Amino acid sequence: MSKIIKNCFYKNLTFEKLLEAHQRASKGKKSKKEVILFEMDLESNIIRIMNELKSGIYKFGEYREFYVYEPKERLIKSLPYRDRVVHQWYVEEFIKPYFFKRFINTTFACLDDRGTHKAVFEVQKQMRRMKRKYGSYYVLKCDVKKYFYSIDKNILFDILKNKISDKKLLEFSMTILNDGQEIGIPIGNFTSQYFANIYLNELDHFIKEEICVKNYIRYMDDFILLLETKEDAKRILLLIDSFLSSNLNLRLNSKSKFYSNRFGIDFCGYRIYETHILLRKMFKRKVKKSIRLWYSLKLKNKFYKTKFLLSLNSYKGHACHCNSFNFMRRIDMLIEKLDL
Repeated sequence: MSKIIKNCFYKNLTFEKLLEAHQRASKGKKSKKEVILFEMDLESNIIRIMNELKSGIYKFGEYREFYVYEPKERLIKSLPYRDRVVHQWYVEEFIKPYFFKRFINTTFACLDDRGTHKAVFEVQKQMRRMKRKYGSYYVLKCDVKKYFYSIDKNILFDILKNKISDKKLLEFSMTILNDGQEIGIPIGNFTSQYFANIYLNELDHFIKEEICVKNYIRYMDDFILLLETKEDAKRILLLIDSFLSSNLNLRLNSKSKFYSNRFGIDFCGYRIYETHILLRKMFKRKVKKSIRLWYSLKLKNKFYKTKFLLSLNSYKGHACHCNSFNFMRRIDMLIEKLDL
């Protein structure tokens, strides 16, 4: 496959590929009203999208906005269903095949066969390697301030342009980016998580190739560097801050810091040490809070067993990847005691 994306927009614009995009977009959402309405006239809807894309008259709809409050308050923007089908098609046909091959092996967000748990295990593997080599070492833990809201679309488009020579695809990429905001990309768009990964891939290559840091892991805008000395950590923190500012128009969060390895690493929902991995205290509080809520709902006859089991299994799924036997045993005993 060519390193540059060229002459592929119309070749990949077929009924079959758009139908596959619909099947991916509708996964787990078959009971949603907008999906049902789309499927009631599926063939016509797919053909209409295809013809509008071919003729260059496709217009994205209005965003539906809402807030989520876990783990912190965020504004989420959601496009109409037909637009989400188009985003699926765009990512699968153009972004994944061409851009993902440039990603380093130790970035883990939004990539097939990676994810949070593999990121955590990679951090621990690198910690053990540093422990064997140096005994004690320093952790540089960083994240980008208001990352999605701060992405400069002009810089992002230049990064895309370096890989895309297909004029029609470039025009359509700009259409996706032109969402009414001058700076930032909306949290909630399927394309946003991939654009965000592509944007910080520039930082990944700077860290690995320019300043030659071997032990580096990134999950979206959170990243960890393991370094031999405190002086190394100070120096590299300044280099990263300078690169982000001058090349990507980003700022590090004030929480970015370096410290001794003996304190462990808080990353991707776990507390990681060379010898073991623990649940975060915040997660434990969340589980206990949920149990109190479930018990309260039961007393009011508003308790739904199926919903309860889904939440409980989700918690257990997260906990089973670390040293959490005693905590989850106490939770099971409490659930049994409350007869939930």
